[in-house]
Amino acid sequence: MKRLKTLFCVLALLALGGCASMFQYAGARQAGSIVDYLYPDAKEPPKLEPTVTRLRLPVRVGIAFVPGGGRGAGPQEAAQIQLLERVKASFSRYDYIGGIEVIPAAYLRPRGGFDNLDQVARMFNVDVIALVSYDQVRFNDTNRLAVLYWTVVGAYLVKGDQYDVQTMVDAAVFDVRSRKLLFRAPGMSQVKGSATLAGYGKEVRGAQSDGYVQAVDQMIPALQAQLANFRERAQSDPGIQVERRDGKRGAGGIGWAAALLLAGVGSRMGRRRA
Repeated sequence: MKRLKTLFCVLALLALGGCASMFQYAGARQAGSIVDYLYPDAKEPPKLEPTVTRLRLPVRVGIAFVPGGGRGAGPQEAAQIQLLERVKASFSRYDYIGGIEVIPAAYLRPRGGFDNLDQVARMFNVDVIALVSYDQVRFNDTNRLAVLYWTVVGAYLVKGDQYDVQTMVDAAVFDVRSRKLLFRAPGMSQVKGSATLAGYGKEVRGAQSDGYVQAVDQMIPALQAQLANFRERAQSDPGIQVERRDGKRGAGGIGWAAALLLAGVGSRMGRRRA
């Protein structure tokens, strides 16, 4: 009898050790890097050369997620579209912005570079593209004592896993023709929690989804501030020239203000006729 008890204890300890080893510290990362997409062959951070940007008002804007590095990286496409629609609303508040296109992920190739960006711009007839990059890291930390209770009591009674999901998103707005970065707006979030071992996968997927939503929540006010700041900055920036779609030009100062005013008037008149 004693031998049977001893054997049972040994088997139980081995089982517990096996369970614990299955849930060691682990983590996962999903990222869509704008540097990997636009500069796939770069061996060091790109140097952005000063160039003159010529914008035609009202500016046509495209919005897209940067393609990830592998399958399943980043939010699912339906979630991407929902997040991009919220970003689109930030641009639609300004009269100098014309049409805004949400570009599905399928049109951007991983490591496609500016050649791919040019193709997308022509396909969707946009002048400027806002590329939303992301970097999400999930840390897992299993409480071994909880695994013991999970083995004895049951997975639904003890929360044995803890997680920490950190998410960064960044909207970088590029003029396609000049390949110039006009401005950028970041957002970050952190989602912490715990779940039963049985429900861990579902809880973590929910946390990852919430992480993107919260990061975009933080990014949108920063994006709106950058849009307003760009409008003011362009009035005195010699590196930005503007023209209306009828071909009349302006450069900084009065030219920008006049073109912007005319673009806004034309936009309002078009709305009234509609």
